[in-house]
Amino acid sequence: MKRGFCLIIALVAVMVGFSQVKAADKLIKMSTTTSTENSGLLDVLLPEFEKDTGIQVKVIAKGTGAAIRDGMDCNVDIIFVHAKAREEKFVAEGYGAYRLGVMHNDFVIIGPASDPAAIRGKKDATRALRSIASKGAPFVSRGDDSGTHTKEQALWNASGIPLEKTTTEIVSKGKQKKSTFVYPGGLGEWYFSIGQGMGKTLTFAEEKQAYTLTDRGTYLNYKYGRPQGLDLEILCEGDPLLYNPYGIIPVNPKKCPGVKFDLADQFAKWLVSPKVQAMIAHYKIQGQQAFYPDSVPDAK
Repeated sequence: MKRGFCLIIALVAVMVGFSQVKAADKLIKMSTTTSTENSGLLDVLLPEFEKDTGIQVKVIAKGTGAAIRDGMDCNVDIIFVHAKAREEKFVAEGYGAYRLGVMHNDFVIIGPASDPAAIRGKKDATRALRSIASKGAPFVSRGDDSGTHTKEQALWNASGIPLEKTTTEIVSKGKQKKSTFVYPGGLGEWYFSIGQGMGKTLTFAEEKQAYTLTDRGTYLNYKYGRPQGLDLEILCEGDPLLYNPYGIIPVNPKKCPGVKFDLADQFAKWLVSPKVQAMIAHYKIQGQQAFYPDSVPDAK
């Protein structure tokens, strides 16, 4: 009797172990931007993907630069980021199998209602930044080598004002990497580089009643998707320079033989299907559209 009971326990253990292995086989790891996660969109898409395919997606949210490094280091199966030139370089160097354009929104410059730099209503983002710098009005930078940080530096470069350069150390997976960025002077005085994701940057900017650059999706979620709201307003928008496209890139199995390319490939192509492009088009925060589909622009 005792021997039979032990045999049943052993069989159950084997079955549980087998089911766990099967579950792990249907799991992919995705590095993505904090702005994508903070927008709330993934909370809508990923459960639907699992329902359609049985595949789970483990999200690792960080800046675009760190997400790209995850792909280069073979730490993830797929990346979902928003710095197109860097994404194309990632693919051209053989780290990414291909890039698919999934969606876009835009960046906006936000700040306090008092608007000490008087940028409200300006559509020229570089002119708005020049006004902020000339007034020495508080500005918070993510400073984290993210897609948003990359866009901010491009705008400062285009503004024509004198810039300074600094190099910081970024620690990823126990490895130290150098990150060099430009800024308009006043570091630690009126320009604050905090090395954080979009959500924490918005919170810090609110505390400082400062200006910052943010993607629209995260701003809408923090402003209207939370009970506490966000005490900052959109003050500059509509400049073509603020366009913000997102791309999905499966990691190349030729560079990283251990990646689950078949599952990552399935996820990438699911994201650009008409069904999912329509889900992206319909995703709104308090009635305001957060993203626009790129693969099927007229998705309904």
